[in-house]
Amino acid sequence: MRYDIVIIGGGPAGLAAAISAKQEGCDSVLILERGKELGGILNQCIHNGFGLHIFHEELTGPEYAARYIVKVKELQIDYLLNSMVTKISSDKTITVMSKDHGLILIEAKAIILAMGCRERSRGALNIPGYRPAGVYTAGTAQYLVNIEGKMPGQEIVILGSGDIGLIMARRMTLEGAKVKAVAEIMPSSRGLKRNLVQCLDDYQIPLKLSHTVTNIHGKERILGVTLAKVDQNRKPIQGTEEFIDCDTLLLSVGLIPENELSRELKLRMDPSTFGPIVNEQLETSLGGVFACGNVLHVLDLVDHVSNEAAFAGKKAVQYLMNT
Repeated sequence: MRYDIVIIGGGPAGLAAAISAKQEGCDSVLILERGKELGGILNQCIHNGFGLHIFHEELTGPEYAARYIVKVKELQIDYLLNSMVTKISSDKTITVMSKDHGLILIEAKAIILAMGCRERSRGALNIPGYRPAGVYTAGTAQYLVNIEGKMPGQEIVILGSGDIGLIMARRMTLEGAKVKAVAEIMPSSRGLKRNLVQCLDDYQIPLKLSHTVTNIHGKERILGVTLAKVDQNRKPIQGTEEFIDCDTLLLSVGLIPENELSRELKLRMDPSTFGPIVNEQLETSLGGVFACGNVLHVLDLVDHVSNEAAFAGKKAVQYLMNT
């Protein structure tokens, strides 16, 4: 199987890159998506606030994704779902495991990396305690509630005030749960101002700045957490500990670009962003391999992801024309 441009990831970055490449005149474009549908994380983001910059109106995540998915189908861009890329070789041969087609080798002239990012888990935090049920990343809880229709718990503490943590504070409240506190280790929130107002202030959910979780209680199921104030070096201050009983702890402690494939390809990586180093064309250290969106550097708005990905699609087509 041969394609001029292969895009790894069918989320907002992959969709925008594919549409841009097709509109720039490349007819041989393939999107590889490991999930069961296009759209990526947007499908579980049922809140509004998307599309203000690109469409100049407020859309939910699924609505935003749908506009790009419709365009992909109108342009007759090829895509494979349930298809996991397991390896990329330096000659741009892509090994794919597909639920429908088995093992596939795809030869590409140019590749656009658009794998997005993942959440930091509890393992990255070194919080003492057992490993009880009831500790989730905020994104996992969002998937359970919005896609599966299942509640992770009823008494919630959220660690981290990133946007997804703030949004889940509101979501859990609307579903009838009690959000007892949102703790943030930094002296100010990392979330957008509108999310602080709409998700916490409007529902009178307390935000504890310069606080972190120092212990998780419970063996089989979480029974509560200990919060403590931290100093300017982010170290817990003895004597400030506070126990809060809860049955669920949600972690919203940052995002990491999904770059296992990039590292296996031996691309030069940026230690500050955890993404590949790229030039002004968004081309990585391996010629013909481009990166865009959250796999390159975590962005606050999906509109910015789409704009950057469209630029990558354009530059990939220019690369093909020049070579």
